[in-house]
Amino acid sequence: MLGVNTAPPDPLLLVLGDEELLAARAITAAVDAARAADPGADVREYEGGAISAGEVAEMLSPSLFGGRRVLVIRSGQDARKDLIAALLAYAKSPDPEVTLIVAHLGGAKGKALADGLRSAGATVVPAVKLKGDRERIAFVRDEFRRHGGRCDESAASALLASVGNDLREIAAACSQLLADTDGKITEAVVARYYKGRAEVSGFTVADAAMIGDVPAALEALRWALHVGVDPVPIADAIADGVRTVAKVAAAGRGNPYQMASSLGMPAWKIQRAQERSRGWTPEGLVDAMRAAADCNAAVKGGAEDRGYALEQAVFAVAAARRGGVARGEGMARRGGVAR
Repeated sequence: MLGVNTAPPDPLLLVLGDEELLAARAITAAVDAARAADPGADVREYEGGAISAGEVAEMLSPSLFGGRRVLVIRSGQDARKDLIAALLAYAKSPDPEVTLIVAHLGGAKGKALADGLRSAGATVVPAVKLKGDRERIAFVRDEFRRHGGRCDESAASALLASVGNDLREIAAACSQLLADTDGKITEAVVARYYKGRAEVSGFTVADAAMIGDVPAALEALRWALHVGVDPVPIADAIADGVRTVAKVAAAGRGNPYQMASSLGMPAWKIQRAQERSRGWTPEGLVDAMRAAADCNAAVKGGAEDRGYALEQAVFAVAAARRGGVARGEGMARRGGVAR
């Protein structure tokens, strides 16, 4: 029997999106809610492409013995037409003693099932991949907040630079920091716990290359490759570093907090890009973007020596910075203007 303050579980739940951690959490929360309503609830899980319409009908039909039932269908986008038809027919009049949970990636495949469940009144829980630094920083801060901790923007940024963008790794890092500290997470705390990983991140390579420090960039790059860091995120970090500086430089000088909304990036990142943009010219940034694009194509296109491609990108970015400055100085000497 439900407690006085316990809401009954949703009879229809559509978990929509391709972020595995968020989808898994949504499913777990729904199953827990059903078990809170009935500790003896019968919970069964199936893959959308491996269950027949007949099996679903049996699971969803009224039970002679009563009790709550929970049916979890993962990869709903893989469901066949007969299964989709059976699920949508059931969704028109769901059994209040049954919780039907369908996880769907949210793409065009199997769209009829997702649209049909939504139209039938299913509760939709978004589980889409986070896009950009702002969403990931918000996720980190919310992770700490949910567990009674505190984390400012710069600390969240440092954590992402240390552990990468995989949500499971981020969540695990947050949990570990909460377990090992008093819950007040600062940039210094993150640096102390993840110093080794931060030193070999792609962002470290990119930062050194953007200020023209070739020895530091190459040292970080070679160590990163030595300890097994994948070349792809390093190439992405170099490209992101160049794009960010170009975008911020084009916006002109200004207060990072006032510019954050129009540029669509956090204030700390704008401030860092403003610092990195010193010494760059528009021409140099164009050359650097071309070098970053060539590097990405080589690294992601199966180049024989991806490490070599990354080293060449470091040299090219640094050369673009020097070349842009040289062109600007030449224009100034000739009486022109380096924009």
